[in-house]
Amino acid sequence: MKLKLKIFSNPDRNIIFLKKVVKVQEKVVQVSSIFAFAILLFHLGYSIDPQDQVTTSSLFNISLILIGLGYFVRVLLVEKSIVPARVILELFLSIILIFTALVRWNVLGDDITKLVLEFTAHYHLINGLVIILFFIELSKFSLAINELKLSPSLVFILSFIILIFVGTGLLSLPEATTRNISFIDALFTATSAVCVTGLIVLDTAKDFTFFGQVVIMILFQIGGLGIMVFTSFFGFFFKGSYSIENRLFIRDYINENNVNEIYTTLFKIISFTVLVEGFCAFLIYHFTDSAQFSGKGDQLFFALFHAVSAFCNAGFSTLSNGLYQEGFREAYNMHLVIALAIVLGGIGFPVVLNYYSYLKHVVVGTVKSLLGIEKYRHRPRVSSVNTRLVIYTTGILLVVGMIVYAISEQNSSLKGLSTYGKFVTTVFGSVTPRTAGFNTVDMRELAVPTILVYLFLMWIGASPGSTGGGLKTSTFAVAMLNTFSIASGKTRVEIFRRQITNETLKKAFAVISLSVLVIGMGIFLLMVFDPELPMIDVSFEVFSAFSTVGLTLGITPQLSLGSKLVLMAIMLIGRVGTLTILVAIVRKIGEQRYKYPEETVFIT
Repeated sequence: MKLKLKIFSNPDRNIIFLKKVVKVQEKVVQVSSIFAFAILLFHLGYSIDPQDQVTTSSLFNISLILIGLGYFVRVLLVEKSIVPARVILELFLSIILIFTALVRWNVLGDDITKLVLEFTAHYHLINGLVIILFFIELSKFSLAINELKLSPSLVFILSFIILIFVGTGLLSLPEATTRNISFIDALFTATSAVCVTGLIVLDTAKDFTFFGQVVIMILFQIGGLGIMVFTSFFGFFFKGSYSIENRLFIRDYINENNVNEIYTTLFKIISFTVLVEGFCAFLIYHFTDSAQFSGKGDQLFFALFHAVSAFCNAGFSTLSNGLYQEGFREAYNMHLVIALAIVLGGIGFPVVLNYYSYLKHVVVGTVKSLLGIEKYRHRPRVSSVNTRLVIYTTGILLVVGMIVYAISEQNSSLKGLSTYGKFVTTVFGSVTPRTAGFNTVDMRELAVPTILVYLFLMWIGASPGSTGGGLKTSTFAVAMLNTFSIASGKTRVEIFRRQITNETLKKAFAVISLSVLVIGMGIFLLMVFDPELPMIDVSFEVFSAFSTVGLTLGITPQLSLGSKLVLMAIMLIGRVGTLTILVAIVRKIGEQRYKYPEETVFIT
């Protein structure tokens, strides 16, 4: 669909005029969105006296009208093909925003006012829209970030650091907490949320208001997928195009080699996330006892919060004792749903996209074959080596974890439970240390063998390209394959009739070495700052922080300032990756046009 506006007889002058108008319109929408978001934060974060509220409300209404008019003008004046979905959405936003502003000013009649109020649920929908619109405008700036000439690794790290400090500011607002909290505690909570860890120094249920809990949920949702994934997707959808520089810059974040498939891959990632989180939230809502909540809204928020937290492997809960809380510890069906969300979030988007491609090929090919359109064509090696390696490793670790947990906890956390309860608790006990951090048992009562196995499972963590952290399943698998290859006298590492590249082997070795170095240094520093704490508890805490798990033996709130700072650094390092940090800070060496003679170094 092309919309043309003939203002001058000269087509070139017409185009120039349109471009200027569009540029002005974009600036108006951007500034108004930022202004409306700032006012909204002021309203949500502070207690305002009536006189100031009248002034800020008027400014908020003006911002809504300017945004609405901006979207309306955008639809009329854009001189290019427009995606129909964008046209409909922007017209809808324009009407809603302008009508809401007029209602807030009481300009329209009582009947229309009542109708709009019911539709917008007393402004909650509008508040949500303002936040989304602000995020959309922010996303457009991300498409120009490649102009800064920064490496993708450095941008990836900086995006997390910026998000952490933004989250710290939001959690420091008076209306975000039920009591005054220190800057360090707000920073620790924001870091834990953005890095999808789940370690807490405050009680999420008691110390944070509903607004604060929503902020935490948004932080671990964005942190789980990565802020660049969100901003790139929404920036493209509302801007309408990618430059080749944008595509080359973004492909590193989503492991997509085909630059023409960047938007499609982003869409699949966002869609899969929304579908899984929505489905799991529905099941959690269905499997929870409504008597445990103050109302349906409270129960719905609980379901959504835990579904997002589980899929993002964040481990945050709105219950003081986690899922071990009385009234929830025996909700075994809910535990299984959360375990499923954890596995789906930690399996990795490359695996999900690979299976999507495989299922699409099978379904489409079968349908065409049944309809007689064409014969079914077998596509060899639809499932990549990475996918199969991740699936097999994940399955083996889950089964081994279940067996060990069932044996070591039979006289402890499993004692007195029903057969079904023992099965679910065993499954959950094997899943949760894989960077999730939820607990359905009292962690302080775990047997020592279980704790040692948890250290191992936490260290390995989730899979590459997932919402989880840790060493990653593929790294561990490649390291083990390399070990067996050396033991058997092979000169190369082979799996599934494919040879693993030397570059992959070197990366795996580097990641393992760096993880041991970071964890060892973390344990040393925590013992220096808090020498009175038990060594096993400190080790468990550091492993949990590095692998962004969130499980604890109960010492997190007792940590000193120095230990909290160390854990925050470890959580960030664990989330972005040790190798990513090295790549970002170490100067790149150009092509090596020489080669020294080889010599053997003795290793035993």
